[in-house]
Amino acid sequence: MHACGHDSHVAILMGVAEVLSQMRQQLRGTVVFIFQPAEEGPPAGERGGAELMVAEGVLDNPKAEVIFGLHINSMTPAGVIRYRAGGVMAGADRLYIKVNGKGVHASRPWGGNDPITAAAYIITGLQTVVSRMSPITDSPVVVSIGSIEGGNRGNIIPDFVEMHGTIRTFDPDVRKEVHENIRKVVTNIAESQGTTADIEIIQAAPVTFNNPELTRKMLPTLEAVAGEENLKVMLPITGSEDFSQYQLKIPGLFFFLGGMDKDTPIEQAPEHHTAAFRLDESGFTLGVKAFCHLVVDYSGGK
Repeated sequence: MHACGHDSHVAILMGVAEVLSQMRQQLRGTVVFIFQPAEEGPPAGERGGAELMVAEGVLDNPKAEVIFGLHINSMTPAGVIRYRAGGVMAGADRLYIKVNGKGVHASRPWGGNDPITAAAYIITGLQTVVSRMSPITDSPVVVSIGSIEGGNRGNIIPDFVEMHGTIRTFDPDVRKEVHENIRKVVTNIAESQGTTADIEIIQAAPVTFNNPELTRKMLPTLEAVAGEENLKVMLPITGSEDFSQYQLKIPGLFFFLGGMDKDTPIEQAPEHHTAAFRLDESGFTLGVKAFCHLVVDYSGGK
């Protein structure tokens, strides 16, 4: 079982550890609790998170058969569990583009090669990778630029512009095609503006993929714990989660635990990673129960 990120996840897993430790003699097999740092990614240039833990043998000693994980969701009512078999969260890639031009005084733009104008065309052109080149009805795709930096004065055209973005996909073949299209679009637009482009795409997290067989096997458990009316099938989420690193090695089930006050209208619910973020902690109990029952039911205990 896996906890990372929010203190709430750690609190839930600590509760599970306390419960299961008191019934150790009744359990079959071995239970591993994974307390993972750097779920949002390690500092630039460093290794960390689930990828490093897997590399250092977290699933090997003792040997793990399956893994269960949950994530609190502030936009799902407390007492509700949401799940999905197959791809539930997108694979994420980091996108870096450097547009190389030739700096010149902004009063004489024809004397250089403007990377800022080229960058503007590139950002617009990247939207067609999704809207005109990807089968988005079959498999969702997102390409977003979140950072653009170039120049330091209004009357000087710089030598280069740097952009950082993210790519989200749910299918390995689509991912490969999207990468190819990004490189083609960026390279050709840069060339058309008399500039060149350096492109770097780095995988941040694979697709979070819930093993269908394991999901089917454990659905009666989740239904018994939450109640049939509180167990909901969800649509895929274009956010990503490095729990997927564990799922590359062993079957895994990752689900979402409601943390929204039931009296809060969904349109007013605060999103994650915002200053208004808050949780209804009454939902934590369901998280503890779900984990405990998943362990006991999977292992055939009582």
